[in-house]
Amino acid sequence: MSEERQTERLGDICYIKARIGWRGLSSSEYTEDGPYLIAGQHIRGGQITWDKCDHITEQRYLESHEIILRDGDVIITKDGTIGRVARIDDLPGDATINGTMMLVRPLRRLDYRYLYHILNGRGFQKLIDDKVSGSSIPHLFQRDMVELKVELPSPDHQSKIAEILDTLDAAIRGTEAVVAKLKAMNQGLLHDLLTRGIDANGDLRPPHPEAPHLYKQTPLGWLPKEWDARLLDEVAIRGSGHTPSKSIASYWNGGIKWVSLADSHRLDQVFIRETDKEISEAGLANSSAVRHPENTVILSRDAGIGKSAILASEMAVSQHFMAWRCGSKLNHVFLYYLLQREKPRFEAIAMGSTIKTIGLSFFKKYMIALPPKDEQDRSAEILLEIESDIVRHEQELQKLRATKSGLMDDLLTGRTPVTALL
Repeated sequence: MSEERQTERLGDICYIKARIGWRGLSSSEYTEDGPYLIAGQHIRGGQITWDKCDHITEQRYLESHEIILRDGDVIITKDGTIGRVARIDDLPGDATINGTMMLVRPLRRLDYRYLYHILNGRGFQKLIDDKVSGSSIPHLFQRDMVELKVELPSPDHQSKIAEILDTLDAAIRGTEAVVAKLKAMNQGLLHDLLTRGIDANGDLRPPHPEAPHLYKQTPLGWLPKEWDARLLDEVAIRGSGHTPSKSIASYWNGGIKWVSLADSHRLDQVFIRETDKEISEAGLANSSAVRHPENTVILSRDAGIGKSAILASEMAVSQHFMAWRCGSKLNHVFLYYLLQREKPRFEAIAMGSTIKTIGLSFFKKYMIALPPKDEQDRSAEILLEIESDIVRHEQELQKLRATKSGLMDDLLTGRTPVTALL
């Protein structure tokens, strides 16, 4: 049974103001401290990143008293990336908004936290999407907000709905922070394990400046004495692929997974398990495509340059990919992470070319830092463990977002009475 709700025009229950702008204000007037000046770029996940905000003088701040912020205000971007919403829970000091923002201040019968969720809801965001798709220069007008119709449950129910959605938001932000921390750890370990590695005791070696006696000079720079600088072709068998004729239907949909540029979104996730397209035995026989065995490491050398993956099963690839079958001296997971770390280099090489691709001549001369196999195995195990943690928390984050999205829509429209969740 739905809750009793009343439809109100937002302009009848809120104070709505947008800045027309300070005359002549320029970034050269920004100060080191003083009142905060908030722009859309300072909003992240519904919160204001106060440490990133600009500051202005007290005089400039007082010029527009009508948009001086208070606790309990809601602000929204009206220009640029329109529809980005934040709320003011606890002002750290005097603050105002710049010319790209709009202030919405509830006056009666409207909990500001509930308003915040309304403006992040599906109904209002559809209005934003329509404006973006319908204009070359999207803009949210003050009258759009004034005329916006909102359905209001009782103030008590608004508060309960806001509390439920706030709890989910807090869980989402917490999980996002864990994912960010794990990714930062992964990047740090990736650098350390691929440049100084693990000693016989399982500890990271000290860096070269701290222990130069543990390192030697090589064509790749300073490497641990136990490591070698080797051509990749010396420790792995290099291959590529091909595209069967698309005009012959019998060459396609034959059950052989075939990695193409359409699978770019599946790369950089360690293993690739599915492909957008499949080819047939006939397609394989009548082209230069070949089957590559499980654990072959592939790298995109054209569009999506530098993206890589490990084949989770036997697959073929298009001509846009390099493929390496590792020999006994090279761990395939270790090679994958080596290529991941080299991605900026691959991208830079392609950027310097007229045709955005990396030629075969580069890979024939491509050298890698090669630790002893047992050290590679330990490093690969460590990196996979962190990757697994990242994936697990990202899946948890995805579930939390899906839960919030569904519950938010139901609560804000009244399909699910808040009393049913209490």
